[in-house]
Amino acid sequence: MMYEGEEMSSTWSTAVERDLRAGRSGPEAQAKQSPDIGMSVARVTGPVLAVLLLLASVLSATMLAPGDSWEPDLEKNKHVELKMDQALLLIHNELLETNLAVYWKSEYCYCCLFQFLVNVSHGGKPGKPSIAAVSLSTQHGSILQINDSLEEKEICRLEYKFGEFGNYSVSVKHTSNGVGEITCDLVVNKNPVDSNLPVTIAFLVGLAFIIAISFLKLLMSLYDFNNWISKAMNSRETDHLINSELGSPSREDPLSAVCQSETRHLPTLPHRLRSVDTFRGIALTLMVFVNYGGGKYWYFKHSSWNGLTVADLVFPWFVFIMGSSVFLSMTTILQRGCSKLRLLGKITWRSFLLICIGIFIVNPNYCLGPLSWDKMRIPGVLQRLGMTYFVVAVLELLFAKPVPENYALERTYSSLQDITSSWPQWLFILILESVWLGITFLLPVPGCPIGYLGPGGIGDLGKYSNCTGGAAGYIDRLLLGHDHLYQHPSSTVLYHTEVAYDPEGILGTINSIMMAFLGVQAGKILLYYKDQTKSILIRFTAWCCILGLISVALTKVSANEGFIPINKNLWSISYVTTLSSSAFFILLVLYPVVDVRGLWTGAPFVYPGMNSILVYVGHEVFVNYFPFRWKLEDKESHKEHLTQNIVATALWVLIAYILYKKKIFWKI
Repeated sequence: MMYEGEEMSSTWSTAVERDLRAGRSGPEAQAKQSPDIGMSVARVTGPVLAVLLLLASVLSATMLAPGDSWEPDLEKNKHVELKMDQALLLIHNELLETNLAVYWKSEYCYCCLFQFLVNVSHGGKPGKPSIAAVSLSTQHGSILQINDSLEEKEICRLEYKFGEFGNYSVSVKHTSNGVGEITCDLVVNKNPVDSNLPVTIAFLVGLAFIIAISFLKLLMSLYDFNNWISKAMNSRETDHLINSELGSPSREDPLSAVCQSETRHLPTLPHRLRSVDTFRGIALTLMVFVNYGGGKYWYFKHSSWNGLTVADLVFPWFVFIMGSSVFLSMTTILQRGCSKLRLLGKITWRSFLLICIGIFIVNPNYCLGPLSWDKMRIPGVLQRLGMTYFVVAVLELLFAKPVPENYALERTYSSLQDITSSWPQWLFILILESVWLGITFLLPVPGCPIGYLGPGGIGDLGKYSNCTGGAAGYIDRLLLGHDHLYQHPSSTVLYHTEVAYDPEGILGTINSIMMAFLGVQAGKILLYYKDQTKSILIRFTAWCCILGLISVALTKVSANEGFIPINKNLWSISYVTTLSSSAFFILLVLYPVVDVRGLWTGAPFVYPGMNSILVYVGHEVFVNYFPFRWKLEDKESHKEHLTQNIVATALWVLIAYILYKKKIFWKI
């Protein structure tokens, strides 16, 4: 039986107060306006937006900064020091002749072996139980199994979601009915803290920031107020937007620079698609936040294996929007008369630079002395982007066709023209995907079952401990070498894997190429059906639904029981279809709101979205520099980590805004 919030018996209270006491005291605590009005709004909202963003960060820091901290109420003889996402559990053994062995596993750990926690000797005399103390993870629900250590027989099993810094007791004793049965009762000695309170505060601050911006925009839309602003600011509006490093077309694009002298008056998109930059900026801002730690919350970290967290969303979204930008940029460049051969050279050079910068970023051992070539990690995020960009860009370059002005879809089959015009590319992508499926499910891996998709370690009851990633992990270890891969994959957290596994490995690149190509498809819809908002939205909706249904079929709406589970480490096909479906949905929302109706300028996300290489590389290089990181008073406090990560992320958004105003953009 389980009793939450119930007081312990006087005997237990005395024992707990005398021997072990832990925890922390208390919880922690609209319609589009005229062009003139729009220009005036754009002039004023930029600086105001920057100021409000800084104020929001400062307010978050003030509200989340450490004040009167929760000092743990500890006795001198306490030997269990709690950390973030941990609770104290006291096991009381009142059985006079039975020693106990306590085991634990997380509910989130699929088909995992129980892990040994502690032995508890038998009680000395009635009313004086033997007590052992352990710390338990509070990130997910826990399963406790208590065995008779002599007979290795299970006495009881408990399932419970412990709270951070909570103090709990489990009493193992004979029932009072005289039949010799044993019960395990759980009691809450001290309530846990609300570890999600800092996230709630940060959300409310962000909501207040959005409301302030909306109110400002409403004021700017008032005619008299707008006239006053217009007279006070008699300057020419320059809505000059420049493409990000993998962005949509502009004359500053590195690719377009090779052909500026050959510009022709051919059709392009009618205006800059801010929704594309905004989407890229959203993905990049989230990426910076989670890379800086995300407040040390588990849902802002990558999933241990199957399933999705917030951190698992951002990279595929970035790959998707990269594909859209590649197509839009390349179409405009070719329309300007650039030769395919010159463009191929530029594509190759940019891919090479991305890979080189990526290798530099993922090997930051400047504090540990010279890096050994034998230990250098080869795969990484930018390396994956470089390879994906090269394949998708070359594929589109080989089969690129001119898009005539006033593109008319008049024939009966033309409703699928955005697909049928790309049948060679689709054929290549489908063949590539068949290669992924064939290798993943048919390649023999020594010591592992064919088609294994698990994490190894203690998963699958420990039968395949060295099979992490199946064929994907085997290919990387075979071709790149164990020491050139990521040594601390997310699967080590719950599954205790011991072999190296790289989530940006070789086999997964195939599916990232498919993800980028689906982004290319979104770009084709935007170009082929320009000025036809209804057609664009219908196609975005169709792709969203089709890809979503494929995900449902592959996963059986289950985290672990489907044919191909959603898995970021493997970049499984269900992961690609699920995140592509969500990407089409986001464009379905952003395109009419940002580009058609002009209800939102995309700020502040549009600024990092237009300088993405600089922001990404900068946040990785300066991760340990002030003011992006400082010494925390309490390293075991979610609120302090969250404050630091929010401020650091907001600073990069401000840096991107300042660089945008100064027209400084880093291109490769």
